[in-house]
Amino acid sequence: MKKHKTHILILDDDNPEKELQFEIEFQLSLTPAERYEIMDSLVQDTLELTTRNGYQNTPAIVARP
Repeated sequence: MKKHKTHILILDDDNPEKELQFEIEFQLSLTPAERYEIMDSLVQDTLELTTRNGYQNTPAIVARP
């Protein structure tokens, strides 16, 4: 069974600086393998969502000459 780290930021008002600091501290607390695992799951979720909503191929950037 995997242990997941849970971090919750609770703010009374919108504070982008504290949000950014929180995110940086959280990312630094993860190992590189954990970061790749999270990134991979986000990519898989996005691909699943686009397929479910009728997109055959994911959007791509096309270089034009």
